[in-house]
Amino acid sequence: MFRTKRTGLVRRLWRSRAPVEGDGETDTRTHGSRGCCMGKSTKVAGKTSAGTEAELKALTHSILKKIKEKQLEGLLQAVESKGGARSPCLLLPSKVDTKLGQQSYSLPLLLYKVFRWSDLRHCSELKRLPCCESYGKINPELVCCNPHHMSRLCELESPPPPYSRYPMDFLKPPVQCCNHPLSFSPLIDSQALQESGDRSHWCVVAYWEEKTRVGRLYSVQEPSLDIFYDLPQGNGFCLGQLSSDNKSPLVQMVRTKIGYGIQLSREPDGVWVYNRSCYPIFIKSATLDNPDSRTLLVHKVFPGFSIKAFDFEKADSLQRPNDHEFTQQPRTGFTVQISFVKGWGQCYTRQFISSCPCWLEVIFNNQ
Repeated sequence: MFRTKRTGLVRRLWRSRAPVEGDGETDTRTHGSRGCCMGKSTKVAGKTSAGTEAELKALTHSILKKIKEKQLEGLLQAVESKGGARSPCLLLPSKVDTKLGQQSYSLPLLLYKVFRWSDLRHCSELKRLPCCESYGKINPELVCCNPHHMSRLCELESPPPPYSRYPMDFLKPPVQCCNHPLSFSPLIDSQALQESGDRSHWCVVAYWEEKTRVGRLYSVQEPSLDIFYDLPQGNGFCLGQLSSDNKSPLVQMVRTKIGYGIQLSREPDGVWVYNRSCYPIFIKSATLDNPDSRTLLVHKVFPGFSIKAFDFEKADSLQRPNDHEFTQQPRTGFTVQISFVKGWGQCYTRQFISSCPCWLEVIFNNQ
């Protein structure tokens, strides 16, 4: 039978759908949501209430066959590259509802579930990414349904598990490396950058491997920055191009697992970090925690999730008179630390981020 191009695109899209939990294919590195940023756990709807695989396939095929061929190509590019390739918005009617089993879904929600997160319950769990052309725009008729223009939203409502609470780094004496105190050298360099007259940047990023900083500081002027090891299409801070003298097998292994890395974006309400990789990242930020606390929390962010890692207004109002680190280093409140793959804290073998194989220090410009 003669097969049209449209039919071929639809079949390829269906083969690239997101795994369903319980079918033996789910990869918790990319699809797991429980415990993300210590948020509420989510219960996955059973196959009985969500409809059978045959019903889902028939419904998805019927929807995709109504979409323009060019839009299908853009959606396929996004899905097959897992968001690594730039893809256009998929603008579809926002008020079309679909029925699957006993449940009714909006058109965007159904496509997000099929191609990204099978356990997604409501669009309120999502955050639109800056790469989406419809970001910040309200169009009652059309909405972007590209699943890789969205991220899951981390929640910070639940009490943190014990492993995530750890003493501040100042409790451990600074480690001297390359004649510079650990974590203070990026601060010195960033201040020197400001003194040179370059105030156009909103942050600078330092990449570290254990106790050694690798490469130069990366000054960020654009609203968003991709930080990655290997990305099919993208400009930004490529860690894979940095030459490292570290021969540690663990460092080399973690470097390759960084993959698509993270996206750092300055938005009206603060700075967001989106985990684009296939492994968790870990974040410490003063503005994520109670300002009266003597300890900061390390927040675990799973793949596909976003977290508001920094709040400029909150940072300006931070006063921690009992905190030695804040007293001695005022810019600590304007610094975020991010580690790839490996976390640190009381229940890890790594008590401090300086023991993590690969990590970032992001220093914000408060001028």
